[in-house]
Amino acid sequence: MDNPNVTPRLRLLDMEHIENIHQYALAVLANPGVRVDSPHTRQLFATRLGRAAIQDDRVCIPADAVEWALKSAPPVIDIFQRTGQPAFQLGADRARFGIGVTTLFYQDPLTDQLTPFTRSHMEQMVRLGDSLPNFDVISTVGIVQDVPPHLSDLYATLDMTANTTKPLVVLVSDENRFPAVLDLLEHLHGDLSQRPSIIPYFNPVTPLVLNAGTTEKMSEAIQRGLPLIFSNYSMAGASTPITPAGTMVVLLAELLAGLVLSQLVREGAPVILGMLPAFFDMKTLVNFYDPQSMLINLACAEIMEYYHLPHCGTSGSGTGWGPDLLASDTYWVNHLTACLTKGGLAPFVGDTLTSKAFSPVNMIYVHEVIEQALRYSRGLRLDEQAVNLPEIQRIGPGGNFLTSKFTRQLYPTAYYNSPIFPRYSLEKWEAAGSPRADKTLRQYTQRLLAELSAPAFYQDLLARGESFIQSLPSPA
Repeated sequence: MDNPNVTPRLRLLDMEHIENIHQYALAVLANPGVRVDSPHTRQLFATRLGRAAIQDDRVCIPADAVEWALKSAPPVIDIFQRTGQPAFQLGADRARFGIGVTTLFYQDPLTDQLTPFTRSHMEQMVRLGDSLPNFDVISTVGIVQDVPPHLSDLYATLDMTANTTKPLVVLVSDENRFPAVLDLLEHLHGDLSQRPSIIPYFNPVTPLVLNAGTTEKMSEAIQRGLPLIFSNYSMAGASTPITPAGTMVVLLAELLAGLVLSQLVREGAPVILGMLPAFFDMKTLVNFYDPQSMLINLACAEIMEYYHLPHCGTSGSGTGWGPDLLASDTYWVNHLTACLTKGGLAPFVGDTLTSKAFSPVNMIYVHEVIEQALRYSRGLRLDEQAVNLPEIQRIGPGGNFLTSKFTRQLYPTAYYNSPIFPRYSLEKWEAAGSPRADKTLRQYTQRLLAELSAPAFYQDLLARGESFIQSLPSPA
């Protein structure tokens, strides 16, 4: 057998569907186009598109500019650990995952009580994410609130880089501090463009606005040689059309506009594109993920594969009231489908309560989900060795495989064993005091948190970073 590995794959769109969606997005870019708030950015578009494409603050982007940008951007991006070792190639293999993002509150793992997010929470969550192998990146977990507001992004970034060597997806809440955040990282680690481990994350304003803060930060990141994520967020029925198809077309048009801009700043700049396709409940005024959100996410991954561009999708976070049943179904659907598509990045695990709070219990639970989703996506082996027909014939009718040499060899890895949830029979469950699964998960999380310790480089980076932050001039 040429290929004994049988792996499951999921497809939503055929080539005709993808080409139709692409043409719809091109039509949106041609009319009405996108609003570009920055005069400097409009001038940059004019250098490629000509003055005729600029009407006041509106930019109409023709198809040939999109095709040029698609050919210019690299299909695979090498991402590194902060220590310089390769971490992964985004767009080359399986899906990658991370924790975050920019929450305001921390949810206690035992009581679910909410407290404002602080530096100590950032420190703990980054160390916890660093210790869990299925998380490939650490995204900005929260907005730290126990420091002066104008320094919040700087201290958040310092506490991230001082507590992990994993790649960082960096988000800032104060766009004016973004250059200083990169200055801090360069002060601590040198040239960020060499073996990049920092991935800034940017959003347009949906629908169809390239706001000045986003375009200026994109330019800053590209000029420093960093790969970046350009991702948008829908509220279907509010900021995008109510139908999944309409939402997909508007969001894709925005992504293509951002792609063109990135290549105008520097041809060949590495860019990761993706959508966070939420819906909006007009009765409760709450945004949420629907099963069709996962279809849009899947469609976006397939379109990015068609474009030969790396993809960044949703992590299914924000749903539920903490670590509960409401969240678990979204996590499972999201991460299983992510593992069954072309590899991309899902960097925002762990937030809850419409993404305003971060739950370490959610993080631990999703790590478990990812492990099983990855195991499912690897499929199974189907060849003579795996079937082992001679053993089946030797044991024969009425026998058993408990004492088989083959069983003894493969038993340790033949199936998934959870580090959290033991396999209890009814009798063993009663003997253990009839434990609840959620309580077991919370206690496991608490034990992991208690075992965390500072990395060897922590004190040095912290001291150097705090000295740098303190030396910065106060804002006017």
